[in-house]
Order: sequence, then C-alpha cells, then structure tokens
Amino acid sequence: TTEQLLRRVRLGYRSRGDGRVSERDVSPQRLVRYRDNWYLDAWCHWRDGLRSFALDAIDRAEGLVEPARELPDTELDTHFTGSYGIFAGPGDHLAVLRFTAERARWVAVERWHPDQVGHYLPDGGYQLQVPYSDQRELLMDILKYGPDVEVVAPQPLREAVAQRLAAAARRYR
Repeated sequence: TTEQLLRRVRLGYRSRGDGRVSERDVSPQRLVRYRDNWYLDAWCHWRDGLRSFALDAIDRAEGLVEPARELPDTELDTHFTGSYGIFAGPGDHLAVLRFTAERARWVAVERWHPDQVGHYLPDGGYQLQVPYSDQRELLMDILKYGPDVEVVAPQPLREAVAQRLAAAARRYR
C-alpha cells in the first residue's frame, strides 16, 4: 500500500484588522464551522504555533512539497477550546460578569464556554465566569448586553468595556 502524506500549504492571508496580506506556510489540521463562518485550524510555521484562519480571508492557497506537521486531536482540542471564542490558547484570564435580573433568565441557559461557571445572585441577577485569552470577541459579546451587564473582573477588561461604551455614547451626543 502507498501511504499518502499530508503536505504543507502556502496561504495568502488577508488581515481583517489592517487589510494587509501576509504569506503563511501552514500544516492544515481541520476545518471548523464557528458562528456561521468556516475556519482552518492549522500549525503556522511562520508563527511557530497553532492558529485559526478564516477561509474567507484566504486570498490564495498553494500546495507545497514539504510534509505537514500532524498534531493529535487531543492537542488541538486543548488549544482551541481552552479559551473563549475563536481566539484560541489557554484561558489564562477569567472574566467575571454580573447580569441584571432581567437578563439572568437568558444568560443562565446560554453556553458561552464549556468551562464556564455561573450562579444566580440574591437580587435575581446572574454571575457568569468565563475563561479567555484574547478579549476581542468577548468584548463584543459583553457590549451587546449594554446596561444589563457589569464586568466585575479583571480590571483591564472592565476598563476596555467602559472605554467602548463611552466612545459609543459620544457618537450620540
């Protein structure tokens, strides 16, 4: 029998932040659908680590002759599910969010993360703890609750939410 080896792929990848295209040599691991978008989980040889690449941000792809680095599913799962949202990595921060009683019924049944911890508060509100590594997606999800959520901790996340809300309020003056 002939064993077929997985090969590396060279991507032209467009940054959503600044629109620049970078060239990345990656070892594809798996495709993932998240919030109605497709992502390629891959070992990035340029960054020397696991990354997720949005398929719609890939400008071009070229197969290479070098063999791909293959990683076990357990390593992929640990890396990509340890933190909140699409931004992977170890959940080395813990967001503590306090929701009003009006929002508690909705938030209490939502699954923000497999390792979340939540409980009702004496006033009918709900406190949710969520591990995260990168605050960008978490920040967007917190902001959608407007005045019905307060970031209790950590302080940098609390300050980021306050700054975004203040900037939004300035637009309406």
